[in-house]
This record gives sequence, structure tokens and C-alpha cells, in this order.
Amino acid sequence: MTTSPLRRNTLKLSLLTLILMGFVLSGCSGEGESWNGKDISGLMPGLEFELTDGQGRPVTADQFDGKIKLLYFGFTSCPDVCPTTLQKLGQATESLPTEAQDDVLTLFISVDPERDSPERLAAYVDFFGNGIVGLTGKESQLRQLAKRYRTTFGYEEPDENGNYAVSHSSAVYVFDREGKARLLIRPDLGVEEIRQDLIALAKADT
Repeated sequence: MTTSPLRRNTLKLSLLTLILMGFVLSGCSGEGESWNGKDISGLMPGLEFELTDGQGRPVTADQFDGKIKLLYFGFTSCPDVCPTTLQKLGQATESLPTEAQDDVLTLFISVDPERDSPERLAAYVDFFGNGIVGLTGKESQLRQLAKRYRTTFGYEEPDENGNYAVSHSSAVYVFDREGKARLLIRPDLGVEEIRQDLIALAKADT
């Protein structure tokens, strides 16, 4: 029996996630700030990319300096994980103290540039509220960025209608105001736990 490309990509993502978790756990000393997410300070490279936003404009990571950034890879045709994650991040951000809400930005990076035009991406992120920026780019750029954060993505073969599934990581990477990697938010964290981490990080960065 053969294994489908999507199944192989899913297994690869699972393996990469386990490796990443082991790497993160081995790098934590247990000292300092207590987080609900995984502390990845010093274990991941800083935020760096050149992509395109929902208006078709070129965007670089340093344009978001001064804000806490939540980076999430996904695609607009995602049936469940992406909308659930974006809704959770939106709720966590909107429940922050008023003065902190403008300091947190979610960067939703589509790994499906074939279908996710800038216009479609902009309409998609707008549905989930303020404070979410949709970004995408050429597949080569997206693969380079995914590799930078030790993850990957893959495409299933299209069906007779041209529809296809995309496998991708479910992790959310959190970067501080200077673009340094600080936290990894697991899918099992709830809105309140994410909110607590964002408040603590905002205070630590002031």
C-alpha cells in the first residue's frame, strides 16, 4: 500500500514538531519568567522575511518593529485548524487591556500562494477582526521562511475540481518588539493562557 503525499507531509510535520519540542525543552533552564507557552528565547532566529501583504505591497519584518508579533502559517481554504487558531488569537488579543491591544499583531502567512491572492487574503483576515495582517509570497520564499523556523508544508494532489489540501504546522511563534523569538504557542493552549503570556511579554518589553 502506498502512502499519499499529504500523509507523508503530515508525518513529516509531526516528526519535526517532536524534534522541535525536544529541542525547546532541552534548552529551557527553568529559570526566570514562567510561561504557558514554550520559552524559545535564544533557540530560534529573529523575525526576518520579505513578503507581500493583502494590498499587494512588499513587506519586510522590520516594518513591524515595536510590536509583539504572533506568526502563524496557514491558508484561507483551511477547513478547521486555521480559522480556529485565528479566532483564538483574535480573542486573546481583544481581551488584552486597551492600552496593550495595539501592541500585539498577528501575522498570518499563507503557504498557498496559488489560490490566496492578496485580495482574497485581505478579505479572509479581516473576518477575524483587527490586528491581523495577511502575508504571502512566492513558494520559494515561503519554503525558506518555513525552514528558518524548523517547519514545512506540503500540497495534496488536486481532485477533479482542482481542489487540494495543504499540510502545515499548527504552532504559533511569538516574537518580541525587537523581533526576537520568545514563545511557541501550542494548539492546546486556551485563550486565557495565551492572553496571560501576551500581557507578561508586553510588560517585560516595556
